[in-house]
Amino acid sequence: MSGRVEQSSRNNQTSLRDRFAPETALCLKMITKIDPQYSQDVTRISCGGKLRGLGGLLVRKESWRLSGLGRLILAIATAALATWVFFEVYPFLAITNAVSTDTLVVEGWVHEYALSVAAKEFKTNRYKRVFTTGGPVEGLGGYVNDYQTAASVGAEGLVKAGVAADAVQMVPSHIIGRDRTYSSAVALRNWLHDNDVSVNSFNVLTENTHARRTRLLFEEVFGDKVRVGVMSIPNPDYDQRHWWRYSQGVKDVLTEGVAYIYAKFLFWPSAAESQSDLRSQRLGIAGQRAGDGRQKAEHAKH
Repeated sequence: MSGRVEQSSRNNQTSLRDRFAPETALCLKMITKIDPQYSQDVTRISCGGKLRGLGGLLVRKESWRLSGLGRLILAIATAALATWVFFEVYPFLAITNAVSTDTLVVEGWVHEYALSVAAKEFKTNRYKRVFTTGGPVEGLGGYVNDYQTAASVGAEGLVKAGVAADAVQMVPSHIIGRDRTYSSAVALRNWLHDNDVSVNSFNVLTENTHARRTRLLFEEVFGDKVRVGVMSIPNPDYDQRHWWRYSQGVKDVLTEGVAYIYAKFLFWPSAAESQSDLRSQRLGIAGQRAGDGRQKAEHAKH
């Protein structure tokens, strides 16, 4: 009986060696040695070996795959995550987190309803000064002058809304960079530096889903020494709690969601770019001072 088992084992080993590649013979030998009765119908390698074909160009391996239960659990987890993201994405982007400060910054491109809220915010919370930021008005192809910038448009809108003109300072960005918000923050930082104005904190007022990206880029420009707060003004044309029911709401969430991911993970300003507004800003200030000097001289002559 024992001789028959040994003969059967040898025959199985020979058959398996013929069926599989030589490098797997040891693996198959181990299988038949352990239990020859169950190794007769082996058609694959179950101990980590590989089958090769076409001169080694093809390799057959064992792999782990999700079972039906595993796929069901994964589907439920994915659906739960997607649902959570769907309902939390708007409040995540349209963040409001103001700090205690006497300086307000308003992005000049915002609509009239946001400027009205900004004027009310300035008057009711005892701000001492308000800066408006923004680059060249769209459609001009570049910088023309300070009065054809979003900063100038925003400043005019605040004055019309009731803010005293001497409390409003426009700080235009003279170039259009890869990210207009970043360029506006750089322009503001350089203006404060060139005019010896020291600020330890300020709040930036902007519109709905743009808020988180605004804070991210202003914090990147001003660093840890300046506390940056942000205020998001909702669009009155749609209900923010059900933004997906409105085309404008879907557009705001999708465009700003993608823009935030880009700014967070893909936007790497070069040293030259982070200083891009410095020279033009200084030239603008120098020209403005020279113009003021000429006006004073002319008034003196008269």
